[in-house]
Amino acid sequence: MCTAAFWLVCVSLLFDTSLSCYQCFVDLQDTSRLCFGHILTEYNVKNVDGCFSKLDRIFNNEAVIEAARVGEGYEKQLKEILNAEILPIVEDFDQKLNKDTVYEERLQTAADNFIAAASKLPRVSGCIPPCGYQSLGKEYNCVTCQYDSCGFPLDCPVEEINVGENNRSSMWCDVPFPLPDDIEVIWKFAEQVKTQQVDEFKEVTAGVDRLYSIPSTSVQHEGTYQCEIYSGQRSIVRLYYHLTVTPQAAAGHTELQEIFDLSLLPGGRLLPVPGGPPHSPLLLGPLPSPLLLTACLTALLLLLFLSLGALCWSSITETSHAEQADGDEDLGF
Repeated sequence: MCTAAFWLVCVSLLFDTSLSCYQCFVDLQDTSRLCFGHILTEYNVKNVDGCFSKLDRIFNNEAVIEAARVGEGYEKQLKEILNAEILPIVEDFDQKLNKDTVYEERLQTAADNFIAAASKLPRVSGCIPPCGYQSLGKEYNCVTCQYDSCGFPLDCPVEEINVGENNRSSMWCDVPFPLPDDIEVIWKFAEQVKTQQVDEFKEVTAGVDRLYSIPSTSVQHEGTYQCEIYSGQRSIVRLYYHLTVTPQAAAGHTELQEIFDLSLLPGGRLLPVPGGPPHSPLLLGPLPSPLLLTACLTALLLLLFLSLGALCWSSITETSHAEQADGDEDLGF
């Protein structure tokens, strides 16, 4: 009867107190044997609650939790390390009365030894932002007794792609973290919109090909492309590409306009785009200096005078040749 009552007390205390790594790896029965004879030195009374509080304080701290942040699959080694420290104490304290100072010393040594040994276990490479379910980046969490994922969203930010009409466009469904071998890639398309709302997409292809290519783009290809990678039934990541197609006529006009602007404006500055703010000296850049304007005007005037002089000289020469020809005819040549 006493044993059953003591067991219920241990269970209630265990669930009322967070024991961190200790709770994750040490059986409740061993804990009850460990705390059976815990005596408060100050009052010289048996107090199991004080034993549980001591376990919580010694094993529920940042040093222990950080040491246990191992990669996936190494929680078994954590359990072996901690039990190798705790079980000998259980055997020594079982059915015996021991002062709380003895508990303090033995349990603190066990915690220090656990930290030293657990810290040598392999760490994970870490999580790579900004998105995706990265299984290889998971770390063991002693507070929850399970592995924590990286916590990134499945949806990556939208990447902008601009391409001229009739040109080739390619999108590569790639991520900076390792992927499983058994992946499936599904490409979807939302026409003429920029969106990440999954219900707006329609499936285009499904398989293992992570490259999506459009040989000759047209305006009907404009919109958002979604690439979703699966492993089994789990979605790993969703990437988005917003494709903008510039019509061929508009592209040619834009190129000519840029060449014209560059040839007229000082310093290669471009005019504001159509529909933008009105022209102003600030947008066009600083005006050319008076000396430069004078030099340009002088050069234009000189070119004009030279052209007129050449024209007059040509006219005089032709007149002279004509008069000479008439004179020769009169002389009978």
